[in-house]
Amino acid sequence: MADTEKKPIKINPVEKVKAEKDGLDVIGHLEEYVEAGWENVEKSDIQVRLKWIGIFFRPVTPNKFMLRLRVSGGLMTAPQMRAMADVIQRYGDDGSGDITTRQNLQLRGIRFEDFPAIFKTMDEVGLTSMQSGMDNVRNLTTSPVVGIDPDELIDTRELIQKTQDAITDYGKGNRKYSNLPRKFNIAYEGGRDNSIHAEINDLAFVPAYREGVLGFNVHVGGYLSAQRAQEALNMGVWVPPNDEAVELCEAILTVYTENGLEEGLRTARPKARLFWLMEKWGMELFRERIEAELGRSLLSAAPEDEICQDKKDHLGVHPQKQEGMNYIGLHVPSGRFNAENMHALADLAEAYGNGEIRLTVEQNVVISFIPDDRIEALMQEPLLQTFKTEPATLERSIVSCTGASYCNFAIIETKMRALEIARELDAKYDIPERVRMHWTGCPNSCGQAQAGDIGLMGTKTKKDGKSVDAVKLFLGGQVGKDAKLGELVQKGIPCEDLPEVLGGILVEKFGATLKSQAADSESAQESIAEAVSV
Repeated sequence: MADTEKKPIKINPVEKVKAEKDGLDVIGHLEEYVEAGWENVEKSDIQVRLKWIGIFFRPVTPNKFMLRLRVSGGLMTAPQMRAMADVIQRYGDDGSGDITTRQNLQLRGIRFEDFPAIFKTMDEVGLTSMQSGMDNVRNLTTSPVVGIDPDELIDTRELIQKTQDAITDYGKGNRKYSNLPRKFNIAYEGGRDNSIHAEINDLAFVPAYREGVLGFNVHVGGYLSAQRAQEALNMGVWVPPNDEAVELCEAILTVYTENGLEEGLRTARPKARLFWLMEKWGMELFRERIEAELGRSLLSAAPEDEICQDKKDHLGVHPQKQEGMNYIGLHVPSGRFNAENMHALADLAEAYGNGEIRLTVEQNVVISFIPDDRIEALMQEPLLQTFKTEPATLERSIVSCTGASYCNFAIIETKMRALEIARELDAKYDIPERVRMHWTGCPNSCGQAQAGDIGLMGTKTKKDGKSVDAVKLFLGGQVGKDAKLGELVQKGIPCEDLPEVLGGILVEKFGATLKSQAADSESAQESIAEAVSV
């Protein structure tokens, strides 16, 4: 081989699958696959490419597939929620819906043969799952109270929709953005409390005044992974809140896609996120490449942004900027729905509000446009005994990934364990402040462990000579105006020891105290133990 001849560039196994056939090539073949039976379809189509249209095969639950929707900004209607409830209702105990940390909805327990009918139902109510998985732009996020927040600076709903339409070609599938080196997260913040977690998005827009004009400062490169947790960096760019923001999204995605092979992003998937390209080039060259793609210079960033509030969780009753109207935030334990409470939620949204249902990154829901004189009646509804407006301190702020029950990547079960431990600690301690506890079942950090006040990441450890479920412990994550990622402080804590370990942390770092009843009970138990030992 001549010295001048280039060696072929090695690509990772997923890139080989995509090189053979684009993920969007499965469009139009679903009924053919159903007729053949999922077991007889090409493995790379079933396990990889179908994710481009939102269908996820799960080895831990064969023929119980997951469907990931695209619910941009978490904005749904009651008819949409009711239709998705109908979808999972037919599967009984196996059917469920999960709110994700990207304001999205995932349906579980679905039989493969039912997908054509489900997609028809989705079309009828205006829902899509196009390009919702794998190496695509994931669900776009914004404030869950967009358009109704009294403190709002920018109503981002139109921008969110325009960005999704550009990325997915109005839900038909867009090959220009269907072969990114890895997944890509975009968020638009129009409020003052950083509800979107700008720091962990590949591309985030946060409100800022530049020379008296309101627009967005742009942050790039944030992500969480097994190898690295990286806070987004200020790009040094400001854009107005119009089509220029959408065009910037497209330019960054194009540069990221077209340089992925040459710059090594398609060789090792752990180093394929946008940040690795930025790190290799440096911010100055990265910006130059984006400007070249746009064909124009970008304006410099505003000196400071308008994120000046602590992050809200939006639970409880709050006045809207529309006079006489309110929104109410309901806590969904671990973000998991069943068909019955999805139906009940849709009914309440129509009976008391304007039919809107808003999903939050904390995996909860918001119902909007409730008149002042209807609040009292709404608070008496049976669903609010399950989806509470003011849950106990720890339970209130649980965030959890799917866990081992459904996800083959998860090392431990998370959702039910998170609830059980939170309820145990809530019953034992008075905790004077909100403590956000984030659970993730594996190092991929879908539960965003590094973003929590307390973060717990699934692993295994040895106890009494046996392998047991365990966690890595992260502390110090902050959200809102002074957002930062938490740090790993301890590895290999057996899950069975967590109540004691977390109790100590709550007392030491968050000012928790034993409840009198619990303290009396402990004292009594200690007295009994002493008496027995004597």
